[in-house]
Amino acid sequence: EALIVAIGDGDRVALSELYDRFHRDVYRFLGRFVGRNARDVDDLVQQTFIEVTRAAARFRSDSQVKTWMFGIAANVARHWLRDEVRRRKLLGAAAEVAAVEATSHASTQHERSAQLQRAIAALPHDLRVTFVMCAIEEVSGADAAVALGVPVGTVWRRLHEARNVITTALRGGKS
Repeated sequence: EALIVAIGDGDRVALSELYDRFHRDVYRFLGRFVGRNARDVDDLVQQTFIEVTRAAARFRSDSQVKTWMFGIAANVARHWLRDEVRRRKLLGAAAEVAAVEATSHASTQHERSAQLQRAIAALPHDLRVTFVMCAIEEVSGADAAVALGVPVGTVWRRLHEARNVITTALRGGKS
């Protein structure tokens, strides 16, 4: 509980210690909850600890720290699953539209979409998180900076770098 109070006061060392103590428990919980691959679970664990940082000041000693963190992890997973359903519906709708269009146009569009998805997936983690957060989810740069624990300028630099890498990938490696 003392770690949570310290985290609420902005103590990064306390966050690191809390992570060391509980990240395996949170990982196992999320792995069982979402049943996805390790990459998804790793992202969800990271998001859980970001949310722990945000919620630390509101912690009440009504439950154990681990249980409280599981509650946060469950909410993170719930949002992720909801977004996953939306993404699948969106991809399904795009597939239906592509099927109605001419075969050559549909295959070109599908390949372009797949190429974009591959380019995003190939980004280094920090660039991918920033790009998805700001360019796709339309989170403001200031809010993304707070969520990621970095200066706003870092968010803009990462977003710029991500866009350059994606643009280069979509042009077939030509700048």
